[in-house]
Amino acid sequence: MAVMAPKDAELAEILDGIGPRLRALRHDRGLTLEALAERTGISVSTLSRVESGVRRPTLDLLIPLARAHRVALDQLVAAPATGDPRVHLKPRVRGRGSVLVPLTQYPGRVQVFKQVLAHREPKLVTHAGYEWLYVLAGELRLVLGDREAVLRPGEVAEFDTTEPHWFGPAGAEAVEILHLFGPHGDHAVVRTGPSSAH
Repeated sequence: MAVMAPKDAELAEILDGIGPRLRALRHDRGLTLEALAERTGISVSTLSRVESGVRRPTLDLLIPLARAHRVALDQLVAAPATGDPRVHLKPRVRGRGSVLVPLTQYPGRVQVFKQVLAHREPKLVTHAGYEWLYVLAGELRLVLGDREAVLRPGEVAEFDTTEPHWFGPAGAEAVEILHLFGPHGDHAVVRTGPSSAH
């Protein structure tokens, strides 16, 4: 009986974990093998063999699957994290005094950020999606179309980003927020009383 080298055993373990991870993602999204085959161009039998571990996945299979599930390729390949559960954050400086800290890593799903926003001039924007803002410190000025609100620590706003919007500090001091952005949304809802227009 051949004994596997440690690196070979580690590789086998990583590859063996991909099939169950793919099956879990498909179930999580409520997809049948047939629906996934249609999205990826990969046959149902190949998908079934990959998920069950009968067939080892290759990059030409993993890339369309990652796209179909809207996850990073490393989420399919990397072994699940064990031991230290901490996320190692990489803050990004955005303009003078503004900082963005991504708290999630999976594209196409809900993205979570911690942000420090410095003073900036309001400029309304629109884009597809849905946003949820939670004020951690300071005061946040939110403009939605022709409506306006000032949110204080502990207050929340959520809105469809196809409505013209802008948010930033209510005054000269920076504001710290938790910012969730998702690919889908319904209608705008602000969970705080509107302030008088500035």
